[in-house]
Amino acid sequence: MEHETHTAREHEDQGHEGHYHGSHPAHHGDDAAHAGHTAHTGHQDHTGHHAHHHGGGTSWSMAAKATLHCLTGCAIGEVLGMIIGTALGWGNMQTMTLAIALAFLFGYSLTLWGVLKAGVDLKAAVKVALAADTISIAVMELIDNSVLALWPGAMDAHLDDAKFWWVLAIALVAAFIITTPVNKWMIGRGKGHAVVHQYHH
Repeated sequence: MEHETHTAREHEDQGHEGHYHGSHPAHHGDDAAHAGHTAHTGHQDHTGHHAHHHGGGTSWSMAAKATLHCLTGCAIGEVLGMIIGTALGWGNMQTMTLAIALAFLFGYSLTLWGVLKAGVDLKAAVKVALAADTISIAVMELIDNSVLALWPGAMDAHLDDAKFWWVLAIALVAAFIITTPVNKWMIGRGKGHAVVHQYHH
């Protein structure tokens, strides 16, 4: 009787040991799953932060400043082109071509000047200016000159005609409104004026 009781107790102890040892790997499995979940969550958080930093952190104010920067150069170039074309007695197409060329020239020059002041060499500064302003100025000039070309009588108005100036003002405002979202999208993806921000500090 005592032998049977002893044997039953040994089996019971072995059963408990088997239970403990059997449950131990499961505990390790839970730890591994938890660690994997933590690593995955951390990766998602890092990815989300990275995406926010490069894609979603661009403010409208930043985009508007970049657009205004391009608009200033474009306006100077266009008005100068109109003055030169009128003084030389050129036709509308010649004058518009010169105005667009000068708009790009002055638009690039403003960015180039700022980058050169930061101590960048000329060749590198030219690359930065081209990367920063090309699309912005192109969109701006497309909108601006489309308004001037399609507005009845705007291209035939002379510099001493009030119509020329208020149509030009409307064209520039339209260019600013349409180009600002484009710049916001580009800056949010590290393009456009995003390449010159490091030189503004």
